[in-house]
Amino acid sequence: MSPLHTLRAPHILLPKSGVDMTRFAVIACDQFTSQIEYWNDLKTFIGIAPSTFHMIFPEAYLPVVDTTNYIKTINVTIDSYLKTNVLEDIGECFILVERSTPYAKRRLGLVVAIDLEDYSFQKGTKTPIRATEATILDRIPPRLKIREHAPVEVPHTLVLVDDPKKSVIEKLYDRRKEFPCVYDFELNQKGGHLRGYKITDTKSVISAFYHLLDGKEEGLLFAVGDGNHSLATAKTHWENIKAHLTPEAKKNHPARFALVEVINLYDEGIDFEAIHRVVFNVKDDFIPGLQALLKGEHAGLIYSKKTGKIKQGMPKNGPMAYKIVQDYIDAYLKKNPASTVDYIHGAEHLVEIADKHENAVAIEMPALTKGDLFDYIAHDEVLPRKSFSMGHAVEKRYYLECKKII
Repeated sequence: MSPLHTLRAPHILLPKSGVDMTRFAVIACDQFTSQIEYWNDLKTFIGIAPSTFHMIFPEAYLPVVDTTNYIKTINVTIDSYLKTNVLEDIGECFILVERSTPYAKRRLGLVVAIDLEDYSFQKGTKTPIRATEATILDRIPPRLKIREHAPVEVPHTLVLVDDPKKSVIEKLYDRRKEFPCVYDFELNQKGGHLRGYKITDTKSVISAFYHLLDGKEEGLLFAVGDGNHSLATAKTHWENIKAHLTPEAKKNHPARFALVEVINLYDEGIDFEAIHRVVFNVKDDFIPGLQALLKGEHAGLIYSKKTGKIKQGMPKNGPMAYKIVQDYIDAYLKKNPASTVDYIHGAEHLVEIADKHENAVAIEMPALTKGDLFDYIAHDEVLPRKSFSMGHAVEKRYYLECKKII
């Protein structure tokens, strides 16, 4: 399939003038899942102000709220934002994003719409847009309950493009003074700064992306970096809808196109950070069983209150380290239903989280290099789920741009 169809210039919705952007934009819902105090502090800061906080379901709240009522409130809020023009259509365009974080002076991205017909999260597909990690199917239904009744989407998905010559997004940034600046503000919770420029000459941008595939046989244009499950949810929602549409209605239905931010794999502002594991309510056999499988030269860390810190070798092959550890955890959870696992961004929180639980084990994972990523995905491989994170937790995408999906 041609990328000329893979990409679409969407009608983007942004908050109207006067909305406090620092309160409006909040971090991706799947961050700080074991640190509910992050979300409680954010909730206090925002109050009743218009905010994407009221449009999303923080995963930290999943165990502590009535899911059905929470989702109903989300959809009521979105409807009210449309009726009161809190969200305004700024026209058909792309948004060039300039982000600074506590860890990176500058990270560039481009908000576009992608055709979900050209995306698959199934291993072995040859679509122009592919998942990088295995999809946990039971994580889709809760997200689907929100999306199937929501009139708009507000995404946190980041997709990577393989552009070592920096010929697309960076070239737009060089011309940024030619484009209207549509937002410029500080992010809450120490997330850094965000600035956005409106790009209306979208056809030339799409053509530039198309040329990145010259000489490449595998046809891989985008690999999903963050938000695998959110994009998988959008795909599932579209498949459900299109089953009841006529061929003509399928061509331009708004749910067919998902809003994402594209980032160059070679942008200096992104690094691949490891995603660590904390396994709760385990028995004394957990650590010895894992140690028996791990071999290698890269030292990680295993920690529990009982054992303290244990330096542990990890395989030199990063994907293999994740495969061994994740397969072991999955098998252990199957045999021990009372055990659970959480995925932690940032090694600095690992020991702290494990210390709060009597029978928890923290596992520090190695960081993957980004040089091999596209090659790995292009050869029909999928990394174990939660194998890498694009930056630290506070560097994740903040919800801001919206698009209608009905």
